[in-house]
Amino acid sequence: MKGAVEVDDANFESEVLRSPLPVLLDFSAEWCAPCRRLAPVVEAIAGEYASRLKVAHLDIDRAQATAVKYGIMSVPTVLFFKGGKVLDQLLGFVPREKLIEKIGRIL
Repeated sequence: MKGAVEVDDANFESEVLRSPLPVLLDFSAEWCAPCRRLAPVVEAIAGEYASRLKVAHLDIDRAQATAVKYGIMSVPTVLFFKGGKVLDQLLGFVPREKLIEKIGRIL
């Protein structure tokens, strides 16, 4: 089972913006309790959708430039990219069903 890809400022463009697959990008931080709750859900989705969706994780403390560029003011925030553009977003901890609903719209 394939897990989420780690993304930072250096590889953001190649991993997210130039991805041939749609991307679910989870912006989070180690100190964030809701982020820790969401992490296993995101990892499970990465395995389930491995051939149709790239799932990526970005730590806002390690990739501050990208977080600022996308206006991330709170974590967790999930952005959905397709063709290098943000199509949708979710703020805060959300149940798995809500993520699956958004993924269905993007795929």
